[in-house]
Amino acid sequence: MISDKLMDELSVEIERTLKAMAKAKTPEEKLTYSMAVKNLCDSMGVFLKAAADYMEYADVDNEDFDKPF
Repeated sequence: MISDKLMDELSVEIERTLKAMAKAKTPEEKLTYSMAVKNLCDSMGVFLKAAADYMEYADVDNEDFDKPF
């Protein structure tokens, strides 16, 4: 599913950015990486909230219910 791939890619990018932030030398570099991590985490939060909202209304026993993800 496309949302699974997107979540996986966001996770990989967050991890990569955190590793780069650990290697940053100046406060400006650390701030830049920190802002990038925050934006990536906010993006992931949008998908997690959508999944939580979906699960609130999903009837897992109803096979006719369309799954958005």
